[in-house]
This record gives sequence, C-alpha cells and structure tokens, in this order.
Amino acid sequence: MNARLDYYSASPKAIALEALTSDLSIEPALLHLIKIRASQLNGCAFCTDMHSVDARRFGESDRRLYAIVVWRDSNFFNPRERAALAWTEAVTLLSESHVPDDVYALAREQFSEGELVDLTMAVSTINSWNRLAVSFRQTPSD
Repeated sequence: MNARLDYYSASPKAIALEALTSDLSIEPALLHLIKIRASQLNGCAFCTDMHSVDARRFGESDRRLYAIVVWRDSNFFNPRERAALAWTEAVTLLSESHVPDDVYALAREQFSEGELVDLTMAVSTINSWNRLAVSFRQTPSD
C-alpha cells in the first residue's frame, strides 16, 4: 500500500495536537495502552506499531502488549487500566454504545473528573490520528 500524502509535511501545525496530549494528567504508560487499543479498533497499523514501540520504551512487556486486544480476558491489567481500556473502547466506538452508564461508573471509580476529561481528550486525539493515518495510507516503517 502506498501512502497518499505526508500529512506531517502538508500541515505541520497538526502535530501540535499531539503535543497537547503529552502534558495531560494521565500517566504516559497508560496513555500508550489506550492509544494502542483505539488504534487496534480503528484498524490503524501505523499507530498500533508506533505506540507499541513507545510503550516498550516506557518498560511495557511484550506479554501485556499482546494481551491488549483481549484485555477483558486477561489478568495482566489493573483496575485503573481496565477502566481506561473500557472507556477507550466506548469512546472510540461511540456510535455503537453512546458510552454506557456502567462504563462511565467504572471510569469514575478510577479517575477524577479532570483525569477523565484528560483521558477522553487522549482517546479523541488518537482517534483523530488514526483517521489521518488510515485515510492517507500511512504504514509502519521497517
């Protein structure tokens, strides 16, 4: 598959969006988990690969990375991570579930109001990046 255009070069200001999410109240290791999960749901190979590499730099194990796709059936994730992954899926698949009350309640048990807003902004941002990468056919580099 050939890339359609280089969106980084076409609109350098768009990169500022990512810079904003790097300074949120959510711990970086958790941010990578949610970025990977949203990217998997959106079929974005580029972002899934990039954030898996980044997660490893933060000490994430291969075993946990492989299990993100089946996190509900794995005991590798703590309650905060599970709440974040559930929230990520509900926000990413918004048209399917409209973010159910039980997912919100679970998230509120683990995240303050500010953290939940920050988490939602991070999920929204990775969904935007997924849409750019998929639309313009960006693929992981070798």
